[in-house]
Amino acid sequence: MERGIGEDRAILVEQGEVMAARLQRSGRLNAGLVADARLIARSSGARRGTVLFDNGEEALADGLAADAREGAPMRVVVTRAAIAETGRYKRAHVRPTDSPPRAAPELAHALVGTGLPVRTVRRFPDDPWPEIAEEALSGGIDFAGGSLVVSPTPAMTLIDIDGSLPPVQLAIAAIPAIAATLMRLDLAGSIGIDFPTLEARSNRRQIDEGLSGALAGWPHERTAMNGFGFVQIVAKLERPSILSIVRNDPARMGAMLLLRRIEDVIAPGPLLATAHPDVLAAITPAWRDEIVRRSGRAIRWQHDPTLAPLSGFAQASAS
Repeated sequence: MERGIGEDRAILVEQGEVMAARLQRSGRLNAGLVADARLIARSSGARRGTVLFDNGEEALADGLAADAREGAPMRVVVTRAAIAETGRYKRAHVRPTDSPPRAAPELAHALVGTGLPVRTVRRFPDDPWPEIAEEALSGGIDFAGGSLVVSPTPAMTLIDIDGSLPPVQLAIAAIPAIAATLMRLDLAGSIGIDFPTLEARSNRRQIDEGLSGALAGWPHERTAMNGFGFVQIVAKLERPSILSIVRNDPARMGAMLLLRRIEDVIAPGPLLATAHPDVLAAITPAWRDEIVRRSGRAIRWQHDPTLAPLSGFAQASAS
């Protein structure tokens, strides 16, 4: 795990390959947070309503007591972080609790709770995050014989499969890439996979069995492939996926990558950081102060509107 400025990042590596990734942003209503809020909206007798936190963020509350009244303070626990999707914004989910206030678990603690070994490092060797971010932004993932296109929609995340192989071979070849993409982009919720149409039931059964093996150990429910090649997966949704985070705010993702690249500059002297104007605008004054503290050097910020959001760079400067 790596503690970045504004976010923590984690990867699961086996034999040099990134098998899974997680990203947790700071300053958000992350799952596990217990805090006081105020009930600001509720229909008469309804179990659900809307609460407002001191930071100005609203959340949807479930399991309200019968005597809960609008305007009243209440303590809640966040069960799902807010998620931005194409065309809409899903507010965080909370429920009432009697637990004492606490911050959301840090990413390292959350991962330890899953039974995974966790080691905090200053930086990842051969940093995979630029590649992961590019995958999330483009949605394109190549595999031997074909490619996946991952698209977030308001209803579900869709994974389309394309390639030149015969349909059965293409579907089989796509399975490892699909499993890897689910883990690497931290996808959950409702996920639809559009395989090539396979007429023979035996071929569809073969794909179902292949998915079962590839996704063993990952908690989810899944439909069998239908006659049109469609499979739906449902997994518990507690946080925004890396796909959602990058797609809905590429400027902030670019800012995070730029700050990391600044830390990586070894050559002596003041630093020059160059990025798209939107990326530089996403870097808060607190983050600028923190990167100066971490690097121990003066930093000059330079706009370049020709750069893509994730393509900012840093270098030592003579002046």
